[in-house]
Amino acid sequence: MFLDVPGNIGISFKYVELLKKGGAINIMISVNQLLKDKQGKILTVTPDDTLFKALKVMADNNVGALVVVKGEKVVGIFSERDFVRNAVIDKKLSMDLTVKELMSTKVCYVRPEQTIEECMVLMTEKRTRHLPVIEDEKLIGIVSIGDVLKNTISEKEFKIQNLENYISGGL
Repeated sequence: MFLDVPGNIGISFKYVELLKKGGAINIMISVNQLLKDKQGKILTVTPDDTLFKALKVMADNNVGALVVVKGEKVVGIFSERDFVRNAVIDKKLSMDLTVKELMSTKVCYVRPEQTIEECMVLMTEKRTRHLPVIEDEKLIGIVSIGDVLKNTISEKEFKIQNLENYISGGL
């Protein structure tokens, strides 16, 4: 979809709940389920915010991208890649530039009912690391490549643990 404009991995409780409901090994976690596990607020900037402000928010929160909003409408995304590409192109890069001068306006996004696997495919095909989550034209979250990777590893660990229990007669 497009809008034009921790060290040790534990098994998440969501997998235990899914196992109790039917014992299936093939688990398809939705974006909505992933967002429920994430903590923190959605970090955004406006098109008129300065480059300095955007970079400070990113550094202070240890994130690689910010969704750019005007009111409640998503109008772009600003990432580390946007900054680096513009820094190379414009050798006179000023911290007073506005976000709208540097942001990407073609924004890939997902809906809450989509799966993590769909996010992975979209991120790979579109070479993006961050996907805003939009429901009823409203921003409700953001999924990063790190979120997808963490979930995928957790899911694989869960499957391995269940297969080991099955093999040893524990199920």
